[in-house]
Amino acid sequence: MRASRLLSLQMLLETRGRMSAQALAEALEVSVRTLYRDVDQLSAAGVPIYAERGRHGGFALLPGWKTTLTGLTPGEAQAVFLSGLPGPARDLGLGSDVQGAQLKLLAALPAAWRDDAQRVSARLHLDPVDWYRDTEPTPHLATVAAAVWSGHQVRLRYESWTDTVERTVSPLGLVLKAGVWYLVALAAGTGAEAKAKAAPRTYRVASIRAATALPTPVRRPARFDLPQYWAASIARFEAEIFTAEAVVLATPAGLKGLRALGSAVARAVAAAPASRRPDGRVAVRMPIESVEHACGQLLRLSPQVEVQRPAALRRALVQRLQATAQLYGLNVLPKR
Repeated sequence: MRASRLLSLQMLLETRGRMSAQALAEALEVSVRTLYRDVDQLSAAGVPIYAERGRHGGFALLPGWKTTLTGLTPGEAQAVFLSGLPGPARDLGLGSDVQGAQLKLLAALPAAWRDDAQRVSARLHLDPVDWYRDTEPTPHLATVAAAVWSGHQVRLRYESWTDTVERTVSPLGLVLKAGVWYLVALAAGTGAEAKAKAAPRTYRVASIRAATALPTPVRRPARFDLPQYWAASIARFEAEIFTAEAVVLATPAGLKGLRALGSAVARAVAAAPASRRPDGRVAVRMPIESVEHACGQLLRLSPQVEVQRPAALRRALVQRLQATAQLYGLNVLPKR
């Protein structure tokens, strides 16, 4: 712990120049007395650190002295700063590690590159959480992440759509999608049970009600590739959930509303014919989960989107509109 703090002290002086004892102590989260002991330790180790007295004094390194780090281009240094997402790193318990790594990198970069590297984090901010959605509480993410890093099994109490189950799993990786954390893991077991559950499964971390780390090591599949698994999982999910298709006519405003329904519908809008009907509308063949689900989605896009087929969806929309009209005392029965 102290060795890491001494290195951080050295890097602070390299990147920021002269700093007062109070400022250094606050940055390192130690007392001023501890800071003075750390300065003495650095000096004894051969780091040319010296003190300047007076109102504008403080500690500084001998001019021109610095550690070196070679092999990084300016673009690579900027990429390192861009990749340090503060929110996800904090969720995983790595917030201080990311800050420490960036500080050490800054100290090792040539002076001419430092401004460019810091400009990335000052001018680009990545927010992975979707609009109209709060970040889900994930109290057990740190435990799960530790099991992923160390390669050990974890015992979960998991709340699914239908039930709450106890399950021992072998973690393979973590995925952050649109602000939601997912655990990819193998269900642990022996014999026939293990063969039956050999395929990895995805668990929503926010649905984990309890997590206990186990000493049992994980035996990772030799050719498991997390990005490939995730891409295949998304494709499989869409294939399973979208069981039917609807044909709709949409105005330009309706097309914008359809795109907001999800990536699968957005792809359908992109694949629609570029030519428009005389009334300016475009025909779109879009995937739907069910008549009931599509009815709720498309009702709020009316009248910018009109369903052509299936007939069952069109009838469901008309019935919903009639029921709503009656609720507000309006008579919209179809003309004879």
